Amino acid sequence: MMVSRSVTKTTLLFVPAALLLAAVPFVGGQTSPLPPRKRQPTPEKVVGEHLAAFNACDWNRLMAQFPDNVEFFSPNGSVVRGRKALGEMFAKVVTPPSQGGTCGLKVTPEHIFVVGETVNVQWRADAPFLAEPYRGADAYETHDGLMAAQVTTFDQAALKMKPSTR
Repeated sequence: MMVSRSVTKTTLLFVPAALLLAAVPFVGGQTSPLPPRKRQPTPEKVVGEHLAAFNACDWNRLMAQFPDNVEFFSPNGSVVRGRKALGEMFAKVVTPPSQGGTCGLKVTPEHIFVVGETVNVQWRADAPFLAEPYRGADAYETHDGLMAAQVTTFDQAALKMKPSTR
């Protein structure tokens, strides 16, 4: 049986102030142990926390969401398997564009479709360093309050950067 629930942008993007105060950002290049896991009560809240952590470039919050056997599927058949490997990938992602990352990118959901524990999101990414918004879609497979898998259309090489940020 397929179940669809409507979720507002406000619901997905709400992050309690206590989480923001407790977060310690990861600095690229550091060796840091993986943070304790923090389960969320619903699939929508798992995705909301993921997007908020990504937008904040907060490695600890991102990594608190994943089980050991997580899989992350990217375009062109790339797959990152396991929490440790994903932590290494996200350590690069949360750095500024000048260091090869995407810190400063703000992802905003434009359409959300929930099927069971899977949250499908069409989104728009904006940033001061982009020449134009970038659009994509992700399927977030959640289980037991964590992000079990993610399938993304995001291709960093396809971002249209302003000339001064290349």
